[in-house]
Amino acid sequence: MTFTLNHGAAPLLVSMPHIGSDIPQELRDDYMPRALAAEDTDWHLDRLYNCLPALGANVLRPRYSRYVIDLNRPPDDAPMYPGASNTELCPTRFFSGDPLYRPGREPSPEERARRRATYWEPYHEALRQEIDRIRAEHGYVLLWDAHSIRSEIPWLFEGTLPDLNIGTADGASADPAIAQAVAGAAARYADVSHVVNGRFKGGYITRNYGDPKQHVHAVQLEMCQSLYMGESPPYAYDQALAQGIQPVLKDMLAAALSACEALHAR
Repeated sequence: MTFTLNHGAAPLLVSMPHIGSDIPQELRDDYMPRALAAEDTDWHLDRLYNCLPALGANVLRPRYSRYVIDLNRPPDDAPMYPGASNTELCPTRFFSGDPLYRPGREPSPEERARRRATYWEPYHEALRQEIDRIRAEHGYVLLWDAHSIRSEIPWLFEGTLPDLNIGTADGASADPAIAQAVAGAAARYADVSHVVNGRFKGGYITRNYGDPKQHVHAVQLEMCQSLYMGESPPYAYDQALAQGIQPVLKDMLAAALSACEALHAR
């Protein structure tokens, strides 16, 4: 199986498209040796989001690394952020900008198409089916696209990111009341910085599935890994740090759910 799907009772669907770290054995020789450590993974999110069972969330997690295919990129490989450095549907560079593959071993067009059919399409079919199922049951869906990233990556952005980067595709993927609720929850924690629709506005999942007019509200949270783990090898989970940010995540999710419920109770 290329992903796992856990069902819950709430109108909340959490996608973690970059949590996978496996690289299939038949592909491993094509990569630079450094790639096998999957350094650009969204590490430990399943452990960090320990509030999801209590919130009744439905959770979708892939098995394979974004180095195999990026589940948060469009199938036609169009850039998500024109004018900035972008990772591809089948990435060819680390976040450092260094080559991901051995010379001449980058995936061919045929190989990219195979990966899209093998890994990308099943994940997105499950995502669409879950959205439809939850909306049919509850009348609306909150799709939360969970990500994490190193706080400083010069190849992708200048300087240091805010701690919490909330994205709603400049307001197109979720009702404004939901972004306001999420940001309001974050603002209650003065030692954690946040921004709405800054450098990270939401990737393909947020932009493609978020449709407020159809009662589907999609929010991406790109959070700095410095909040809960070491940002250099071995990328260890830091329990003390994590315990500081976990209440923030729970409050943000709960605020978003409450805002959704209020919107659709009208």
